[in-house]
Amino acid sequence: MNIDILLGLQWGDEGKGKIVDVLSPRYDIIARFQGGPNAGHSLEFNNVKHVLHLIPSGIFHPDKINVIGNGMVIDPAIFRDEILNLGLPTEEIANRLVISNKAHLILPTHRALDAAYEQGKGDLKIGSTLKGIGPAYTDKTGRNGLRIGDILKKDFIRIYEDLRMAHKSILDSLNYSYETGEYEAGWLEGVELMRKFRIINTEYFINNQISKGKRILAEGAQGTMLDLDFGSYPFVTSSNTISAGACTGLGIPPSITGEVFGIFKAYCTRVGSGPFPTELNDETGEKIRKIGREYGATTGRPRRCGWLDLPALKYAIMINGVTKLFLTKADVLSGFESVKICTSYKTGGRRCNELPYDHSEIIDPVYTELPGWYENISGVKAYSDLPATLVDFIRFIENETNVPVTMVSVGPDRTQTILR
Repeated sequence: MNIDILLGLQWGDEGKGKIVDVLSPRYDIIARFQGGPNAGHSLEFNNVKHVLHLIPSGIFHPDKINVIGNGMVIDPAIFRDEILNLGLPTEEIANRLVISNKAHLILPTHRALDAAYEQGKGDLKIGSTLKGIGPAYTDKTGRNGLRIGDILKKDFIRIYEDLRMAHKSILDSLNYSYETGEYEAGWLEGVELMRKFRIINTEYFINNQISKGKRILAEGAQGTMLDLDFGSYPFVTSSNTISAGACTGLGIPPSITGEVFGIFKAYCTRVGSGPFPTELNDETGEKIRKIGREYGATTGRPRRCGWLDLPALKYAIMINGVTKLFLTKADVLSGFESVKICTSYKTGGRRCNELPYDHSEIIDPVYTELPGWYENISGVKAYSDLPATLVDFIRFIENETNVPVTMVSVGPDRTQTILR
């Protein structure tokens, strides 16, 4: 049995949480493989909205196992708050959730370091969520980090204090004033709560489940264009968000990966700094933001909005090996007389279809304009009932990418999803 992978093809916020929730009944196990509390996966059902940052999006299905993989970084304070806010008994959640002993811990001082480094960048800020993600991954690659398995050691507090003091020395050298006392108290409470969960070698668990024929869905966070290697560097996250990251983030071989589901919005959004060729700094961009409720699920910051970028989408499809496309937020563009799709770029006096290496270059999008759709599609249940102009929009994307669009989301609720 193969592991299917679901990930975002843009700059995040594509609707991964909702789609994982919709697909969960088809799978036995849902596994997160990278990122940390910088993720904000929104799920909506029974008129209630839930935002998950660390917990995989299959957690609301009682018969599913959810895995926090080794590629993640975990803040125990945020973990505690998320567990308490799920609206489920902790014992019940513990039966549905396992945690990799190799995932790394985000310390309170990692958050302080994140803020200090971002402040030091001045006008070159990358738009960090200030959750300590980057410094935690830095300690991981520098072989200084603490892992979840360390909280089970008798001398954990001593190990924790050693790293905390090392961080303090760095912060002192930067003359950065900070206070972690109150947050540290909640962090230590989170550590105590985590000890009640199954902290295991999840790579053994996942591979054993595969050998038993269990169906597994790997859930990505952030988006392809924020990948550490292939995103718009340096305005990226600190982990590999692409499909290859599922192998290193869960401990699975490439030979057992199956479908790669790529999620994209009918338009583009981005939070924080960095290049965004199709960004709309006008009334149209504000209209999309307002209708789409485009505000960060993690930070609350307003998202930058723009038209769909096909060169970036094709790039993401290529490096992920996407087999099926899922279109979200098609309902947001209802009421537009026409919609635009960027089909190529003009940069350096020439026209191109590739993303430039130097993202500081001026990139002018070349658009194809298509008729819009006026109908309210939020209640549509069948693909055949979608407006003809929306079907044409989807067909245009399929013809350009050579990948089928097999799911269309027409609203935030799990029921507002059309499968082809």
